[in-house]
Amino acid sequence: MKCCFCFLGCLWLAACSVARVGVRDMELVPVDAGQYQIATHQRITDKKAPVHIYIEGDGYAFDAWGRPTDNPTPRGTFLRDLAARDSAKNVVYVARPCQYIMSSACERSDWTDGRFSQQIIDSMANVIRQVAQSRPVILVGYSGGAMVSGLIISQNPDIDVKKWITIAGVLNHADWTEYFGDAPLASSVDMTNLPDVPQVHYIAYGDKVVPNRLSRQWIAPDKLEIVSSATHANFPNINLDFKY
Repeated sequence: MKCCFCFLGCLWLAACSVARVGVRDMELVPVDAGQYQIATHQRITDKKAPVHIYIEGDGYAFDAWGRPTDNPTPRGTFLRDLAARDSAKNVVYVARPCQYIMSSACERSDWTDGRFSQQIIDSMANVIRQVAQSRPVILVGYSGGAMVSGLIISQNPDIDVKKWITIAGVLNHADWTEYFGDAPLASSVDMTNLPDVPQVHYIAYGDKVVPNRLSRQWIAPDKLEIVSSATHANFPNINLDFKY
């Protein structure tokens, strides 16, 4: 169902205000990418240095009763804050389609059964190309953003991804929905094999949203980092390894 509000000024200003919290000196830059306008926060200071790009999770896609929401904008700021703390010369936080900015093309499928659809992946890859501008990329994907980032790498060899980092990541949505007995994400593309790039995957010990059993099924032991003090939505004091 299309949301009846596409771009009400007051909601956009409110979203921008919220999005600035904890983002320090990063600039809010909406990016036109296919059917969607994507919210990003950018700090670009070196035309040649790699770009650290952080891809947001699924956000507030479902309410506490499991019903689809009308607005998937995240209620937490974990990944934005993590990007803000990154001291690299080039850092970009990328929201998912329909988060913060409700484009006219947005439909509920874009954050429910089609959250990993081909048009979503193509749109996100478009954003990566625009912000990277042929610079090397280190791609960080959180929760459902791990699936998005992995599909971008797999499908777009022209994007120079030097390292792939995931945090509490969903890496095979068919396994994930089956584990919980949920309906399959029928309008989404899946990822049966992980991309062949340098990578490390951080998971929270005892994660209830993406169970460790699934993470160990998807990820080779030498590429897995288990964080005992973390939860799915909170990785306190996590230090990502950007070396490649």
